[in-house]
Amino acid sequence: KKYDGGKVLFKQKRVTVHGRIFWIYKFRTMRENVENYSTIKDDERITPVGRFIRKYRIDELPQLLNIIKGDMSLVGPRPEMVENVDDYTKKMPEFRYRLRMKAGLTGYAQINGKYNTSSRDKLMMDLMYIENYSILKDIQLLFQTVMVLFKAEDSTAAFEENKEDNEV
Repeated sequence: KKYDGGKVLFKQKRVTVHGRIFWIYKFRTMRENVENYSTIKDDERITPVGRFIRKYRIDELPQLLNIIKGDMSLVGPRPEMVENVDDYTKKMPEFRYRLRMKAGLTGYAQINGKYNTSSRDKLMMDLMYIENYSILKDIQLLFQTVMVLFKAEDSTAAFEENKEDNEV
């Protein structure tokens, strides 16, 4: 807000269990009125404050409201943007199985994948998590998530080098 006077919170339609659509909340990290697509290294759309809060994943904290509202769980596959679901399902029919579980704040693919991990590989990790679900695995993933937060790696260079590999 300090840099462009825009809103502090950002909301976007996402998809969760059984294809239900909900509004996900995040702290806004990009300038107002810019396209919202995958970020690249040194992305000019991201504000200086946005870089800091992305580095420490603080931008995800408002999703605790989504968890309280019942839209999300702590652990599960990340909620997908509505615009991507049909395309992913056409190109990867197994994607529909991912919607058998409520979307989560953190997940197996987020802990074990990298930012430039392909969509297909992330899907395979999500499906492996769903097939092998256990409360103990969720507890382990929550601890691993805390460790990732302390590493504080920048999350803005998601698709800089291998953009083609990330497309479905």
